[in-house]
Amino acid sequence: MSQNSTRTAIITGAGSERGIGRETARHLAAAGFAVAVLDIDGAAAARTATLISEEYGVPAVGVAADVTDRGAVDRAITEVEDSDLPPVAALVNNAGITRPTRFLDIDDAEWDLVFKVNVTGTYLVTQRVLPGMIERGYGRIVNLSSVSAQRGGGVFGGSHYSAAKAAVLGLTKALAREVGQHGVVVNAVTPGLIDTDITAGAMTPERKARIVADIPVGRNGRTEDVAATIAFLAGENVGYITGGTFDINGGSHIN
Repeated sequence: MSQNSTRTAIITGAGSERGIGRETARHLAAAGFAVAVLDIDGAAAARTATLISEEYGVPAVGVAADVTDRGAVDRAITEVEDSDLPPVAALVNNAGITRPTRFLDIDDAEWDLVFKVNVTGTYLVTQRVLPGMIERGYGRIVNLSSVSAQRGGGVFGGSHYSAAKAAVLGLTKALAREVGQHGVVVNAVTPGLIDTDITAGAMTPERKARIVADIPVGRNGRTEDVAATIAFLAGENVGYITGGTFDINGGSHIN
């Protein structure tokens, strides 16, 4: 892909080497987007941006940002807007955390943290990016939820994670109704068990085998399975698709 990118995609939480965010950055770069990577680890964000630029020949920047802090989000998006990247056409709210804590063992601090990163982070970044999309009359927003929001956990995260990711689904649908008239569509993806740095080593081989045994396609998910769907939802041909929830779970949960 050449340097002739005419649109930028912002991806939060894309610093992790084996994460959905970095693989999504690859897919979006392959589709012709310039890429802005936001991550709480600024060095990791820069590494992803350098990798994307070298592999795909598109403009890319990496910016440190704590998505739970309004000031940090504003500074990061301002840096993206002031860079040489083209206008922002897509936002992927990928930043998130999970904890496997049982309900009665969750303390207030952990509850607040899970909601701040997964829900408040999505709210703050979207609220900062959305005015520009509305002004230009075009935007694609993709929010990362989870199959845990649909089936009440049972994969890895605890009840607070399921509740937070369910909130992301509600926000997605409500925002889709509100901004569709401005040429902005908003959708969510709900991955099942995906091989990432978060899940690596987080569960025993026996538990993982039990989960995979209940997946009709016979394997756990890969980051490219999720990234390919996100790249589709960030594309130009989804102007009549909004408020949708796209399941990426191999059939482990079928609505």
